[in-house]
Amino acid sequence: MSLPNDAQKIDVAGSTVDFFKYTNEGVDVYQFDTSMCTPPDPMVNAMAGLRLLDENSALVMINHKSPGGLFPKIDAEFNYVIQDLDNGNVKVVFTRKDGAEATTDFASNTCNG
Repeated sequence: MSLPNDAQKIDVAGSTVDFFKYTNEGVDVYQFDTSMCTPPDPMVNAMAGLRLLDENSALVMINHKSPGGLFPKIDAEFNYVIQDLDNGNVKVVFTRKDGAEATTDFASNTCNG
């Protein structure tokens, strides 16, 4: 996972992987990599990271595949863009929707829920 030189490791409540924070063009970016993890770690960490977001931040998830089970759980509150990476992984960038109400159930962090 490529990180900028100014990225700092941060503690994120409920996470099971390392999270990093850096600034890109005035936006606070939180990034984590679950590409080597098995379920439920990708969803657990995505939900933990999404709690950090406000209107001036983004969450970057590196994963082995698109987390399709996550999207219906967060669609009312968050935007996401999926990018296929050259190594076969995917990069998902999450942002808060403008004016969206806080409706996400962050405790719903399993694939079957």
